[in-house]
Amino acid sequence: MSTKRETEFLADVDLSREKLINRLFYGLLVIASLFGLVMLVLLIADVIWESVQALTNFDIDIGHFLTGTSSSRAEQAGFGASIVASIWLMALTAVLAFVIAVGCALYLVEYAPENRTTRLIEANLANLAGVPSIVYGLLVLALIVNDAGLGSVILAGAIALALLVVPIIIVASIEAIRAVPSSVRDGSYAMGATKWQTVRRVVLPQAMPGILTGTILALARAIGETAPLIMVGTMLHATRYPDGPFASFSAMPTQIYSWTYQADRMFNGLAALGIVVLLTFLVAMYLLAGYLRKRYEADGGSITNV
Repeated sequence: MSTKRETEFLADVDLSREKLINRLFYGLLVIASLFGLVMLVLLIADVIWESVQALTNFDIDIGHFLTGTSSSRAEQAGFGASIVASIWLMALTAVLAFVIAVGCALYLVEYAPENRTTRLIEANLANLAGVPSIVYGLLVLALIVNDAGLGSVILAGAIALALLVVPIIIVASIEAIRAVPSSVRDGSYAMGATKWQTVRRVVLPQAMPGILTGTILALARAIGETAPLIMVGTMLHATRYPDGPFASFSAMPTQIYSWTYQADRMFNGLAALGIVVLLTFLVAMYLLAGYLRKRYEADGGSITNV
């Protein structure tokens, strides 16, 4: 009886047409999925081609480029001071952002009551993750650089980048901490452990792979940010190496930005080489995030083994 009804129901349906639509829809989904990958490959290929052209046409010394400081003359310009400044920025940003973000995530998940205020705070944190980066730069320019008189130094740039990545790390940390099973916490309490002992010795080691992955991916975004660093007043030509958090600086993205609008075509070639160096740092950070995750997972989340 049911077979007869199904046959009658599909009698007026053109199955060949439906299969064609199904294949077209499947192909559209595949193209949409590959769009980002294709654009990335084209971008990297274009940058590498420009870099090779620069090395060939202008006879650039790679050693001098990686160790020298910037200059208004393209033949003497180097990228070394910007690389060191970016390393300083990432180190300070990691220290400032990690402590605040993980502390906030632990409070919201482990200590804060489940009420409307907590949900409002979490919703605002998610919204802050989408605020344009230039807004954080303007905030630090007004409060830290001008009002507090800190000046356009590496620490001011690190504060701007920390403000940018803190909401991202908090969201990633909250998800990682919530992924720890409640049975693990109950087992710790059953052994007589206090709240602090459970958080420090049970919850944090279990959640650390997700927290570290989110932190490194957030820092990978921060290292390529240009707008907030320009807002805090970075130099466009770093003529000396930074010697501490209170030194003036020009980071890798701002140095590349400076070179791209110079009239001398050799500066454009230097910018292409700078982008290759910046992409190398990004790839290294992504590889580090993957390595730390696998290492923690292989060790069963034991923080003492890393």
